[in-house]
Amino acid sequence: MELKKKDFISDQENKWCPGCGDYAILSSAQMAMAKLGVEPHNVCVISGIGCSSRFPYYVESFGMHSIHGRAPAVATGVKLQNPDLSVWVITGDGDGLSIGGNHLAHILRRNLDLNVILFNNEIYGLTKGQYSPTSRKGTKTSSTPTGSIDRVFSPAKFAMGAGATFFARTIDTDPKHMLETFQAASAHKGTSLVEVYQNCIIFNDGIHDEFTNRKKRDDTTVRLEAGKPMIFGADKDRGLIQDGFQFKEVPVAGNEDKLFIHDPTDECLSSILANLNGSNGPIPLGVLKSIETETYDEEFHKLINHETKVKGKGSIKDLLHSGNTWEVN
Repeated sequence: MELKKKDFISDQENKWCPGCGDYAILSSAQMAMAKLGVEPHNVCVISGIGCSSRFPYYVESFGMHSIHGRAPAVATGVKLQNPDLSVWVITGDGDGLSIGGNHLAHILRRNLDLNVILFNNEIYGLTKGQYSPTSRKGTKTSSTPTGSIDRVFSPAKFAMGAGATFFARTIDTDPKHMLETFQAASAHKGTSLVEVYQNCIIFNDGIHDEFTNRKKRDDTTVRLEAGKPMIFGADKDRGLIQDGFQFKEVPVAGNEDKLFIHDPTDECLSSILANLNGSNGPIPLGVLKSIETETYDEEFHKLINHETKVKGKGSIKDLLHSGNTWEVN
């Protein structure tokens, strides 16, 4: 049966603010799920706390609205017990990188076969506009009335440092790019982390405008495609070449043979790309890193199967009556 986007639309009333970037992300994710060909009852969407975390209510699938920052831990349990499920974790820059930073780090390093979508609007939207880990220095909010003095937390650098096997970035104003990115994330065997530049129209309107506005984004972002040179600009006349351990922006004309060719399997290249932040070069959009290695859930079930063959199938009763596990003298 061919699945349609409508198959993943629930009957729940959507309660995001009119104009919120979350609507576009939801639509692209539902479209991606349909194109995967996995029926709704074989999909599970798990979220933490925040505006983005309403997501499970709006997707016609199994799901869980869990607790603040703990969606990766809940998703780990779901995936290990139901390895055939297509599992999606929905989180935000506050939920995922503040209280949930430790959980996100460990699901990335363990590399379970599931997908994480991180909505980044650089603000706490649900709790009315406090600054978040990704808020820029000087950001004035209700919790930083004179401006934030924190250094910005980069999801890309965080992912590289945690040993993520897949990291990508997309924007809420480009549904086609979001769809392609979510499809690439799902096709990846292992934990995929996708950062989405998302607009909070109430508390941080236009924060990503330089990179998401249709009139500007071609000049401020570079679309990454494996095996193709890194070129950008409205006229595709600018490109990136290697300059030591960084990138340098040059005109395409006269530098065709020097242009850097994107390779998402090159971990060193991925780390350099993660350093591009808009001030030192265009923001990279697309898949920055994608490498194949063993997944935690595969290794987990291999271990269980091996021990079962060696020791036989056990029981909780036998375990509880197996004797003392420690003694107090």
